[in-house]
Amino acid sequence: MFVVTLTYRADLAQVDEALPAHITWLDRQYADGVFVASGPRVPRIGGVILAHGLSRGDLNSRLAADPFHQRGIAEYAVTEFVPSRAAEGLAGLLPPP
Repeated sequence: MFVVTLTYRADLAQVDEALPAHITWLDRQYADGVFVASGPRVPRIGGVILAHGLSRGDLNSRLAADPFHQRGIAEYAVTEFVPSRAAEGLAGLLPPP
């Protein structure tokens, strides 16, 4: 599982201009089943994505296709972890025993 932290490197006007393309990109990742949750950071200085079920290389390729990345709007910090516990209803996020 990965926690991806986006930090904006452009003003919010540029972020808002690229947001529809970014949302389309997010939708594809959810459709592929690799993104679990995402949303803006508070205050709005970037975003956070939870991803699972893919390799670091695949994640890096997907992040490179994000319009925010392609336009130089955001940089990404990726933290990988192995979940050992999950809330009820989220057991599918745990690795197989």
